[in-house]
Amino acid sequence: MSNLLNISPSPHAHGKETTQKLMHGVVVALMPALFTSIFYFGIGAVIVTAASVISCLVFEYLIQKFVFKKPVTITDGSALVTGLLLAFNLPSNIPVILVVIGSFVAIAVAKMTFGGLGNNPFNPALVGRVFMLISFPVQMTSWPVPAGFKTGYADAVTGATPLAIIKEGIKNGESVSQLMEKVPATIQMFLGHMGGSMGEVSAIALLLGLVYLLYKKIITWHIPVSIIGTIAIFTTILWLINPEKNADPMFHLMAGGVLLGSIFMATDYVTSPMNTKAMIIYGCCIGILTVIIRVWGAYPEGVSFAILIMNAFVPLMNTYIKPKRFGEEVKNG
Repeated sequence: MSNLLNISPSPHAHGKETTQKLMHGVVVALMPALFTSIFYFGIGAVIVTAASVISCLVFEYLIQKFVFKKPVTITDGSALVTGLLLAFNLPSNIPVILVVIGSFVAIAVAKMTFGGLGNNPFNPALVGRVFMLISFPVQMTSWPVPAGFKTGYADAVTGATPLAIIKEGIKNGESVSQLMEKVPATIQMFLGHMGGSMGEVSAIALLLGLVYLLYKKIITWHIPVSIIGTIAIFTTILWLINPEKNADPMFHLMAGGVLLGSIFMATDYVTSPMNTKAMIIYGCCIGILTVIIRVWGAYPEGVSFAILIMNAFVPLMNTYIKPKRFGEEVKNG
């Protein structure tokens, strides 16, 4: 009885990819956006990013070491990615203590409460971000104006985001054509010269990250393209119906967290569907919910809420939206 067979469920195929390798690939893809945020927001971006990353690593270490009493796995890169993504969803002037609180919620509540990596139903960074938005709305909506290293961390000049300007202006009866004179030009938004969360402002930096992720096959195109495509189609329809009450699709894609969310948040392995058909449905639903919240909701931005709502449906989608099993008999009508 010394030679026992180990029996385990499928799949039995082994690949070269590891969690650590995949997470480090995501970190590399985030670097263009990080460097761009430092270029525009200066020392504040460095402080917020460092506080978020260090806090996430420390909280995960402490919980695994002293609460779960299990081997510490902070070297797998998942806590590092959570810290970076949480920082990317914050203003660059937010107090460090609030960053630490958000990191605790992301790691301790959204991730470790469910058993750690692979068990969390919701994206940890987004849970931390939404908790902070609800708990500290003033600090979470005071957006520094891009000024590089000319201004300090605590005394940064703040202003409204393009989405907030459009949302508030329409509410006050102004037309979109009038409001467009108050927001940055498309090329400025593409490059990142606008107010907003520090990691979401530069479209070109985020798209460079997307190209890298696709090239390395860390993610597939299905979720990003379905989210971006759905938002583009939905907002185009609204814009054609009434261009004086609805912004054009390019504005919606460049402003806010559409690219950050669709490329880095919605594609999280743990909280996104497992097959391509479900991925497309998942992405389309995120796109629809984002536009609904932006246009008719109370918040000018809706990406975070849309992704978290669809995270809740992922187990259901994985159960009922499946490819046909090999050898399964196909019934003819």
